[in-house]
Amino acid sequence: MPSNIEIAQAATMRPITEIAEGLGIPDEALEPYGRHKAKVSLPFLNGLPRRPGSRLVLVTAVSPTPAGEGKTTTTVGLGDALTRIGEDAMICLREPALGPVFGMKGGAAGGGHAQVVPMEDINLHFTGDFAAIGVATNLLAALIDNHVHHGNALGIDVRRVTWRRVLDVNDRALRDVVVGLGGPGNGYPRESGFDIVVASEVMAVFCLASDLADLKRRLGDIVVAQTRERTPVRARDLDAQGAMAAILRDALSPNLVQTLEHTPAFVHGGPFANIAHGCNSAIATRSALKLADYVVTEAGFGADLGAEKFVDILCRSTGLRPSAAVIVATVRAMKYHGGVEVADLPVEDVAALRRGCANIARHLSTVRETWGIPAVVAINHRAEDTDAEVQALVEEVQAAGGRAIVARHYAEGGAGAEELARAVVELCDQPSELAFTYPDDAPLWQKMRAIATRVYGASDITASTAVRAQIRRLQEDGYGHLPVCVAKTQYSFSTDGKLRGAPSDHVVDIREVRLAAGAGFVVMICGDIMTMPGLPAVPAAATIDVEDDGRIVGLF
Repeated sequence: MPSNIEIAQAATMRPITEIAEGLGIPDEALEPYGRHKAKVSLPFLNGLPRRPGSRLVLVTAVSPTPAGEGKTTTTVGLGDALTRIGEDAMICLREPALGPVFGMKGGAAGGGHAQVVPMEDINLHFTGDFAAIGVATNLLAALIDNHVHHGNALGIDVRRVTWRRVLDVNDRALRDVVVGLGGPGNGYPRESGFDIVVASEVMAVFCLASDLADLKRRLGDIVVAQTRERTPVRARDLDAQGAMAAILRDALSPNLVQTLEHTPAFVHGGPFANIAHGCNSAIATRSALKLADYVVTEAGFGADLGAEKFVDILCRSTGLRPSAAVIVATVRAMKYHGGVEVADLPVEDVAALRRGCANIARHLSTVRETWGIPAVVAINHRAEDTDAEVQALVEEVQAAGGRAIVARHYAEGGAGAEELARAVVELCDQPSELAFTYPDDAPLWQKMRAIATRVYGASDITASTAVRAQIRRLQEDGYGHLPVCVAKTQYSFSTDGKLRGAPSDHVVDIREVRLAAGAGFVVMICGDIMTMPGLPAVPAAATIDVEDDGRIVGLF
């Protein structure tokens, strides 16, 4: 089978104006970026009502493994399959970040015959949204240091500046830095650091804002530092929100592209789910629900991370409600969670697979019983899966009270996921009521404990005396009503990425707490998770190249 990029480059794409026309979007509401991608104007989208009876479908997954599960691929395949069975469908995805594209993950536009295109553009610079988010973030950082340099009228305590600069590249050398060196003309020296763009609060604000006015309000609410009296200093105190919003104005319009089978797709925003809230922009999702009857979206990594934040942060703040969920699993992933090492995954091992299914069982229970979302398991089929292994996975899901459907969209496109699409339509007709993991009025500590015990299977949470004091102060300062955004490893229910399957009775240690007042949540950083990833020993960048005719190669 050809590689992902070979399949994408061989595709015949329709002009983006045709895709827009099929959605009822007029030419004057489009801002094309070439022939195959465009932004759709917010005034046009804001003027549309939501379609009566439109359904939102959430795609999530088992705990990730080095073998990959194919959540984006399944989202695309399901969208194409819904179209094939006669439904009016659209998909919403996050934009890939350059850090993983050049690092460990490679491309993130789907795979095989279930991709969004133009694949190279989407994986690289696309329409410049991430660049705008980076510039807005770094402008605020520059304004902070400039204010201190020119007299510090706000009385900012340089020891308590919490705002960090960002970069859309994995670069461990920038995690901790000292700025302001070189004498008085360069400002006051202080410790700081860089995060990756997708972990920035501006990214979260961008993805949760409802419109331009809400974006500006949220940007102004960002707390960047404290005074010596421990009074918060916000971006609006520096008159920063207007300029930041101006930088982000054009980026806020969602990006319209298409799948290989010409299903329309919004690809917009891109926070990671292991260090941020992990969902595409609320604007894109709301807009899609005005343009199509079925909207398929994804939440990053496993259900314990992306889906939890989709429910407890995005749904809580926007009023969006999923009608159904698809939990993506693979034979390889279940064998890995059952103790098989990566090199041995191609070898049939039904016993290991059955052991590993404790992972999917817990995710299924959380989605259906904790949050009340009707769910189906999609087995993302691979050519090397044996009949015995597939049958065992189906049986284990049934034993857990669920239904599993084998989907072959990677090899066959939408045709390989038609059974899954019909099951999703049936699920969407079931009555359901979304429940949150914790109530709004629970204290921050109890919210974190609820996530750890109800979703991760932990026995309790811990934190140092200093972190406990910080959480207590946030509670006393009036931030206790905010939801919690947990930053932890994606590879395990625990904070130890080496604990596979469904570990129970572990303890979740909170290492650091960050207030994201503009985004509207409190970040609890657990274990050894980093908000600036590093590159692997052999990064994906080593295989990416451009040929003399301009054709990009090596993306996967």
